[in-house]
Formats: sequence, C-alpha cells, structure tokens
Amino acid sequence: MHNNPIAAPAAKQHPLRNPKFRLLWAGNTISWTGDQFYLVALPWLILQLTRSSVVLGTITMMAAIPRAALMLLGGAVTDRISPRLIMMFTASARTVLVAALPVLIWTHVLQLSHLYILALCFGIADAFAGPAAQAYLPSLVEPEQLAAANSVSQSTIQVTTLVAPGPAGLFIKAFGTAWAFFIDAISFLFIIGALWRLPDPPSVPANASRRNVLRSILDGLGYVKRDVALTSLMLVASVLNFAIAGPISIGIAVIAKQKLGTPLAFGLLMSSLGAGGLMGTLLAGLTKHHKRGRLLLLVSTAIGLCLGCIGLVNLAPLLAGLLFIMSATAAFLNVQLIAWFQQRVERAMMGRVMSVLLFASVGLMPFSLAAAGVALKWSLPGTFLIAGVMVLLVTLFAATHRPVREID
Repeated sequence: MHNNPIAAPAAKQHPLRNPKFRLLWAGNTISWTGDQFYLVALPWLILQLTRSSVVLGTITMMAAIPRAALMLLGGAVTDRISPRLIMMFTASARTVLVAALPVLIWTHVLQLSHLYILALCFGIADAFAGPAAQAYLPSLVEPEQLAAANSVSQSTIQVTTLVAPGPAGLFIKAFGTAWAFFIDAISFLFIIGALWRLPDPPSVPANASRRNVLRSILDGLGYVKRDVALTSLMLVASVLNFAIAGPISIGIAVIAKQKLGTPLAFGLLMSSLGAGGLMGTLLAGLTKHHKRGRLLLLVSTAIGLCLGCIGLVNLAPLLAGLLFIMSATAAFLNVQLIAWFQQRVERAMMGRVMSVLLFASVGLMPFSLAAAGVALKWSLPGTFLIAGVMVLLVTLFAATHRPVREID
C-alpha cells in the first residue's frame, strides 16, 4: 500500500506568469516609456516658446488642479461604468491630444493657449485614469498576488523614470520636440491594444450604477469612514504624503546648497532617494510576511524617525544613507498599503476608495510644498523634525486601533 501524502499548498504564482497581467504590464511599460519623451519635451517646448519659468509653472498647475478636483468623481464614474473602458477612453483621448502637437508644430500654428488646453485635458484624464487603473488590477490577479503586481508596476515606472529621460533628451536634441510627442502618441496605442484584448471586470449591481453621482461619492467616503482599519491607514497614507512630499522635494535641495555646498552632493542625495525607492518597491513584492498590520506600523515608525533626523545630519554619506533607508521604507509601505486596500475593499466600491487614496496623495501635495517652503525659511532642522513627529503621531494613533494591529 502507498501512503497518501498530504498535499502541500500551491506556491504563490508570480503575477508576471499571469498572461492577463503580463499583457497589461507590457502595454503600460511601453506607454510609460513614451511618457518620458513627453515629460522632457513639454517643458523644453514651453521654455523655447516663452523663456518663462512662470509660464511653465502655470501650465503644470493647469494639469494639477483638475487632477485633484475631479479625482473623487473619477472614482465614482469608475465604479458605475468600467475601469477598463475608462482606461481605454482616457488613453485614446491622450493619443489624440499628443498627436495633435506635432501637427501644430510642423504647420507653425502652435500657440501657448494650445498647451494650456493640453495640460487641462491631461489633468482631467488623470483624474479618471488613476482610480480606474487601481480598481482594474484586482480583477486580473489573485488577492495574494496584488503586492507583487503593484511592486512590478511601481518598480517599472521608477526604472523608466531613471533610464528613459536621458535618451529622450538626446532624441529631442537630434530630431526636435515634435517627433518626441509623436513617439509618446504611438506609445499610447500599445496600452489601448492591451486593454482591448483584456476582459472587463465583473459588473456592479444595476441599482448601484444608477445612483446619483454625488450620492455615490458620499457613499464611498462613508464606506471608508465605517471601516476603522481602512480609515486609520488612509490617514497614515495622507500624513505620510503630506510630511514627505514638500520637505523632501524642497528641503533636499536646500540641504545640498546650505550644508554641503556642491551640486555633486545634491546629485548623490537624489540618487540615494531614487535607489532607495526602487529597492523598497522591489522588496515589497518579494517578501512574504504575516501580521502585516504590525509590520506596516513598524515601517511607518522607521519612516518618521528617519524623516525627523534628516535636518540634523551634516555629513553627505550619512545623509545619503538616511535618505536611502527612508525612501526604501516609504516605497515598501506604499506598495503594501495599495495592495491591502485592493484586497480589503469590495469590488463595487473599489474605484471610489482608490480615488480617496489618490486624492489624499495628489490633493495634499500642493499644500505640502507650500507649507515646506514657509517652514524651511523658519528652520531647516525644525521642518524635518515636525514632519517626522507628524508621521510618528499618526502611526501611534493607528496603533491604538486593534483592527489595524490585527491585519494579516
């Protein structure tokens, strides 16, 4: 007789072995690479036309305002229609908008007003595409694959951000901005093609899709409020984004100028941030762990301690190491939080909840930058110390809630 062995649990399959996710990732990767040509070409074109940093800033704001203002609406529309269809529509709209730029340049009729319209439309598209992308992913992969899937996506974005701008700059120097925009327009076709071949997620109940849009948005906010763990970690994410965005974006340049005195040091610090972010993003998809709530609280505590110490360090290597650790832990926490939200939330509410999360990060960024600019004039060490204390306090608040500590 043969003994019947107890079947071992199946090993968790990496999301890149999932053909649906692999198709989406391939299309996104090409599109994200094309976006780098756009992100280099647009500021260069604006400065060629106006030689004004003020105009560059106002056009950037023209995209940021509708992105933040319409984010919650984008989540509600995602839940009542289809995240896949919204992603296809916004990508198609971007294709047309970006493809129009080379035509305007080649025919010598491009006006500054065209760029304002482009930025406004891109901001509106981002407000709908962001929640849709986050809501669509859980329909393609298993819940236990979400951390790895988000890690793959986020690390790919970081790699394209690090690698593609240099070649894009060389391309623009050789062929001009018009061809760079044309490449970006072509790159959108790959994500549209991928989405065309992918399935729609399960539809929401008919009565949910017929609700008033404002009522639908309020339902999403109420859904977050009723879930103690969800509310607590949403607050942690919001405070982290507010405490990190401004002080790091502005403060690191100030530190490099005032304390270290060389652009080489500034480059070292920025490279440390980028390398740490990439490392943390990759680790978030590779590590296996239990008692995730306690891990997230521990990681958030480490971020607060690192952030509070940044303004007190004067040695470039030590500061670079501190920034590496802070960036790695922040990226790790970001991937894990998004994956947990996607696992936690009901499919019918996914777009609205993810729009609240995105609003917390996108909507608070201008306020963080403004607050950091004022605070750094008052005290550089004090700015980072206050930012670190904010993170520690919100982490302590989350830790007082048992549902957060018991997240597995």
